[in-house]
Amino acid sequence: MTTSGALRTARVQRETSESSIDLSLNLDGSGVSDIETTVPFYDHLLTAFAKHSLTDLTVRARGDIEIDVHHTVEDVGIVLGQAIREALGDKRGISRYGDALVPLDEALAQAVVDISGRPFLVHTGEPAGFEYHLIGGHFTGSMVRHVFEAIAFNAGLTVHVTVLAGRDPHHIAEAEFKAFARAFRQAKAPDPLVTGIPSTKGAL
Repeated sequence: MTTSGALRTARVQRETSESSIDLSLNLDGSGVSDIETTVPFYDHLLTAFAKHSLTDLTVRARGDIEIDVHHTVEDVGIVLGQAIREALGDKRGISRYGDALVPLDEALAQAVVDISGRPFLVHTGEPAGFEYHLIGGHFTGSMVRHVFEAIAFNAGLTVHVTVLAGRDPHHIAEAEFKAFARAFRQAKAPDPLVTGIPSTKGAL
C-alpha cells in the first residue's frame, strides 16, 4: 500500500485465496478509468464512479467468479475503500461533506457523504426483490449494498444512500453509484475557506 507525497494518490494490492486485486487511484484526477474486474456490470458501475467523482481509477482484479462474483466484487470494494483512505491523508483543507440527487430515466437516487473517519452506512429504498435480480447476467442486486459497505467501512466514510424511485434494476444500481460518486466528489474537494482539518476534534 503506497501513497505519493502531497499528491492524493494511492495504490493497494490484495491477494487472498479468493481474489487478486491491484488498484490505483488519483483523487485529483479527471475521471479517467481503466477497469477490468471480470464482472462486466461492475466494471460499468466503477467506470461511472470514476467519471462522476473525477477520480482517476485503474483496477485489475481476478477471482473465483466460477463460484460466484461475490468475493471479487466485495474485495474490490474493500481495496477501493483502503485506497481512498490512504489517498485522503490527514484530510486537511477538504470540504468534508457532499450530497447529490441523481436521476437515471425513471430511477432517482440520493447520496450523502461525510469524510468523518467514522464508518457508517445507511442504505434504503431499493424496491422489493431488487436484491435477487441478476443484472447483466452476473451481478446480483444485493451486491450494491455490499460494495457501499466495503467502501464506507474501509475508507472511514459515513454514507447515506436512498433510492427514491426506480423500476429497472440496471438504472437503480447505476443511479446509486452516480449519486455516491457526485457526493464523494464534493466531499473530497479542497475548500479554499478551510484551514487545517474541518473538525472541532482536530482530526478526522
